[in-house]
Amino acid sequence: MRKQISVVVLVAALPMLTACGQPVPEDKAAYVGEWHAPAMDVELTKDGMVRYKRVRHGTAIGEASTTIKAPLRRFEGDNFVVGVPFISTTFEVSTPPHQDAGTWKMVVDGVELTRDP
Repeated sequence: MRKQISVVVLVAALPMLTACGQPVPEDKAAYVGEWHAPAMDVELTKDGMVRYKRVRHGTAIGEASTTIKAPLRRFEGDNFVVGVPFISTTFEVSTPPHQDAGTWKMVVDGVELTRDP
């Protein structure tokens, strides 16, 4: 039998919390879009909403899934912080968005993502 556990963090449940997002600054416009890897998806909208899903296979409990939908709080260098006051998470960007052979790529939390055209 295969076990599956989903962990859902839904910070933006209340309309007043979603209004807290910061628009993406002009110098970070390359971050905007839908980014994908086999077990991870990140979407960052121009108005500052972040959607994230990551599936981890082979954990002690089988498969674990983490989902976040939250407003953008700020950028810290190349990293970006999402959430609301007292509940936030930082996405570590080791390689910021760049083009490689015509494909947009970036590395977030150790995972190379490509952006939809």
